[in-house]
Order: sequence, then structure tokens, then C-alpha cells
Amino acid sequence: MGPLRGVTVLDLTRVLAGPWATQTLADLGAEVVKIERPGAGDDTRAWGPPFLDGDNEADARRDAAYFTSANRNKRSVTANLATEEGRDIVRALAMQADILVENFKVGGLGRHGLDYASLAKLNPRLIYCSITGFGQTGPEASRAGYDAMIQAMGGLMSITGQPAGAPGDEPMKTGVAVVDLFTGMYAATAILAALLHVRATGQGQHIDLALFDVQLSMLANQASNYLASGRSPGRLGNAHPNLVPYQVFETADGALVLAIGNDAQFRAFAALCDDELATDPRFQTNASRVRNRAELVEVLRSHLRGRTTAEWARLLDRAGVPCGPINSVAQAFAEPQAIARGAVVEQARDDLEAPIRTVASPIRLSRTPLEYRLAPPALGADTRAVLAERLGLSEDALDSLASKGAI
Repeated sequence: MGPLRGVTVLDLTRVLAGPWATQTLADLGAEVVKIERPGAGDDTRAWGPPFLDGDNEADARRDAAYFTSANRNKRSVTANLATEEGRDIVRALAMQADILVENFKVGGLGRHGLDYASLAKLNPRLIYCSITGFGQTGPEASRAGYDAMIQAMGGLMSITGQPAGAPGDEPMKTGVAVVDLFTGMYAATAILAALLHVRATGQGQHIDLALFDVQLSMLANQASNYLASGRSPGRLGNAHPNLVPYQVFETADGALVLAIGNDAQFRAFAALCDDELATDPRFQTNASRVRNRAELVEVLRSHLRGRTTAEWARLLDRAGVPCGPINSVAQAFAEPQAIARGAVVEQARDDLEAPIRTVASPIRLSRTPLEYRLAPPALGADTRAVLAERLGLSEDALDSLASKGAI
């Protein structure tokens, strides 16, 4: 009974940015039909190990765990766009869809008559979202774009990693493909806005989303710092460019992230250290702490090493000072908060003995809660059912399409 119940999405995406967007729509209740290449499917089905059914690559049912991260609540239909019959299937499904999402290179679907201009003539209400590396216009429009190269080109790697001259100094990408994930969320947001527009006016539209644009946007305060000062920010390791102290500190038995966001929090923290720190004029405001960053960090290092991580966490939490341990992924999922919030979803799939475990959506709606209806699908598991339901194709017609390699 999600808020998007009754909305149909045709998903022509693969890997992460597009599938992340369509999974978000699926979690919200939309019916998502994922179009995949016969015999191959989404590239990420093979991006392992780990695989769902063991790490034997020869296993015909192999699906990498990566694939499951962005493809639950979808139905998988195979259609070969290299055949006229396969293109006709997609065209017919698009005529019935509310939304189509694709991440082909610019012009890739135009060669098949499946671009926005062609399909909008058949379905004027269609919301058509294109996700590419650099967008539909500009000198780089024809280039493919991948998360790591966009992190590099878009400035993120230049501000991620240890400071110049420190041990391990080199530009770093993030531990997950954040540009893809941000693009997926921007895409879902744009699609929902377009859905409101089409319901008000009956007019569909083309959404042009580029990973490069998203990366520039997600520089956020770092971009604003540059635009205001004309100076490119550099790498600060785990420190924050605009807040001090806001970074990792060693404790007596490990490490702790101290995340002080205002002067009141700093005063509460300083009171736990000593009176001198609490009254030092160099550290009374955030601006003065940023100017005297090196001196303050050196003082704090000696204080933080005086107690264990657990001791500091207990004291700081009581004083209302944000802090946290540096958990492994396993420890993060074992946190009582993660367990209480139901962070892990288990879904059965007919061809697998064990359930598939994925991370629950963070979206919590009080009146129209999300539902986890379908496990990430096996390749082509729903081809015949969807084509029979939506296009009225008979078993003989489906057999004929299969014999021609269209499905």
C-alpha cells in the first residue's frame, strides 16, 4: 500500500545509479519492470564474489551480492534490443508505463527508436529519465562516465584523503560509489516532482541527470568555500574544513570521532578536560578554533588519550557532546539502534535455499509504509508473466519470441 501504488516504472538501467533510483521508487510501492539482456542481465549480477549461492562462478544461478543492493521489489524481463521484436516489446511496455529510466550513452536508445522524442509521441504522459556521465549536452556528452572517474574529475578526490605531506598522502575515492548513489536519489526526487506535474497537467517530460553535475552539486559547503574565496580546498584527512574539533582522535584503547558543531558543545566538552582549555581565548568560538586548528588539535590529542573510547563515549553522551566509535560494517549492523530500527530485510527467492538479506530503506512513512514485496529477481524470472499480463501475449507467441532470441 505504498504511496506509489499503481505507478508503473520501466527500468532500462544497470549497475548502480539508475537501479538505486528505481529501487527507491519500487520500495515506495511502484511496480518496476527491469529490462535485461537475455543470458547476461545487469552487469552487477557478475560483480562478485561474494555470490548468493556460494562463490562458484560456474553456478548457473549465480547472482553477486552487489546486484541485490539495488534491485529488490522489481520484476526481471529479458528483451534483446538488437532484435526488432525485442524493441517492440520495450516500446509496447513504454506505452503503458508512467516512468521510464535509462542509463544508455547519449543517443544509444535513439538508434532503436526508444528515445524520449519517439516514445513521447506514443505516450505523452511518459516521464523519461536519462542518467549519463555528463548529460545530454556539452563537449563531454558522448563520453561514458563511471563513479570513480567522476569523483576524480568533479573534485571529490582532491578533498578526500590525508593532507599533503602526511603519511599515506594521496587523493582517495570514497568507500562506496557515492556519486552513483547521490545521482540515484536526485533521479528519484526529480521523477517524483515530474509525477506531480503530469498528474496536474497530463504532460510528461524528459529528465536529464548527469553524474558530473551531481558530483559538483554534492561538493556542498566545499564548493561554497571555493566560490566565496577563490581558493580550492585541500585534503584534511578526517578533519572538517569549517568546524573544529570535528575529526578522529586516538583514545587510550582505540579511536573516537568527536563531532562538535557549536560553541556550547565545545564548552561542555572542555569542561570535561580542564579549566584552562575551557577559558583559553584562542578556542572560545568556532571561527577562532578554525584559525587555531593545529594548536587545539595538539592539546586535544593529549586529553583524549587519557581515557578509553567507552569512557569518553559515556562522558560525552551525558554532556550532550556528539561522538561515536569507529565501527566495522559488522559492528554497525550489530548496534542496538540498527537492530531496533530493522536495518536488515530478509526475502526468500524460489531458486535459492537461503533468504536474500538487504539493507532496509531509511524512508519511514507513518500512513503509507514501505513494503518489501519481492526479492531481487533471478534473470528473466518474470518475462513470461509480465508479457502475458501487460501485453496479452499467448504461450505460443512467447515461444516464438524465445526462438528468435528476442527474450
